[in-house]
Amino acid sequence: MGSDVYIKADFLLQTDAARELYHTYAADLPIIDYHCHLPPQDVAQDRRFANMAEIWLEGDHYKWRAMRSNGVSERFCTGDASPWEKFEQWANTVPYLIGNQLYPWTHLELKRPFGISNRLLGPDTAKDIWDTCNGLLASPEFSSRGIMKKFNVVMVGTTDDPIDTLEHHQTVAADPDFSILMLPTWRPDKGMAVDQPQVFRPWLEKLEACTGGPCVSFDDYLTALKKRQQFFHECGCRLSDHGVDTIYADAYTAQEMDAIFRKARAGKQLEEAEVKKFKSAMLYEFGKMNHDLGWTQQFHMLPMRNNNTRMARALGPDTGFDSIGDWRIAQPLSRLLDRLDQTEQLAKTILYTLNPRDNMVLTTMLGNFQDGSVPGKMQFGSGWWFNDTKEGMEDQMSALRQVGLLSRFVGMLTDSRSFLSYPRHDYFRRILCNLLGEEMDKGIIPNDMSLMGRMVRDISYNNAATYFGFDLPRIES
Repeated sequence: MGSDVYIKADFLLQTDAARELYHTYAADLPIIDYHCHLPPQDVAQDRRFANMAEIWLEGDHYKWRAMRSNGVSERFCTGDASPWEKFEQWANTVPYLIGNQLYPWTHLELKRPFGISNRLLGPDTAKDIWDTCNGLLASPEFSSRGIMKKFNVVMVGTTDDPIDTLEHHQTVAADPDFSILMLPTWRPDKGMAVDQPQVFRPWLEKLEACTGGPCVSFDDYLTALKKRQQFFHECGCRLSDHGVDTIYADAYTAQEMDAIFRKARAGKQLEEAEVKKFKSAMLYEFGKMNHDLGWTQQFHMLPMRNNNTRMARALGPDTGFDSIGDWRIAQPLSRLLDRLDQTEQLAKTILYTLNPRDNMVLTTMLGNFQDGSVPGKMQFGSGWWFNDTKEGMEDQMSALRQVGLLSRFVGMLTDSRSFLSYPRHDYFRRILCNLLGEEMDKGIIPNDMSLMGRMVRDISYNNAATYFGFDLPRIES
């Protein structure tokens, strides 16, 4: 077989213009991965991985869903099968993934950093690929930090609970031999989970413990959260992230909020209306807090989580039983953003939707609240989760460029728990270059390589470097 059987140099690049845009302006740019779920401890301790199952399959609910769909027993996904057995079952599944985003991702990740491009993963190649990759993982340059360096990563933003100690971030920040920024991201979802007393009450106790006093009232609660947010800020945090099924913007009073908080603190089950009021208040209060510190706030909207009760009880959350939700978001989103904007307390904001039905809803909504203070202040986030496919990314960028400024887009993120997911940035850059290159050839946009190359470079790197304030250099040539 030839040296590259699938992921060739011009993979996804269908025109001469697309190829020039990618190879000249995008391919070698550093990576700013401003939103991911990497374990900070792995970076702090420079974790070494024993085998491909450990680095590639551990915690990857994308792969688990595919394996289950292929008739693979749970034992080989999250169970007690050996690492080799799990990898073998994944390899047996891969040939059936053609058309699924996991197929190109898998082979992009084998090509970089492992250099495997002359064969496809399947039952007949599984053992050879297993042995080759495991041999490389045994070398120091394939440690967690080594892999990040191989991909020219300059920044990662992890996802962290307000009660986290951030000790691993502090360890990394204090290491003069490691230049990659690893910054925390404030993810206070459990602070809104009053509809789950078994989650909220123990979490609140930990919040009280790390802030030095009881949260008897709602005002006490907000004060404690602000203390933790200030601590995050001092540790370099500049982004918040809010994972919500939908946006909440119900009316409430201060008296109602205090009563609802006290009831939730006591571990009592709230009425549905009380839950909505509490979540509405918290989204608004978090929004003000984000603005006060000059942060960027992210909203990941419309996942429908833990649909399979039996498996959720057995395995817990984030194990592959989530799907797209269909709550209506236009009116509550408008109310929330407008309420913050009325007092000029609307922070830089990135909106992500899991339901592509709402692409145009979000892009038109964002235009209502651009205020001229920052280019692209209100951002439509990259295709996410089920939408970080070729078609999903194209649809997201198509909506953005129709009614917004694609040129100001802050680009791709991995949203991943794996150190092998950085090729998703390359996948995105190829899709972006092909989208623009095809229209250059058709005369729909200017066939000006310098102009369009600058646009590609900005979306792929420069916009994020400037927008988030990470003190990273722009790249102009």
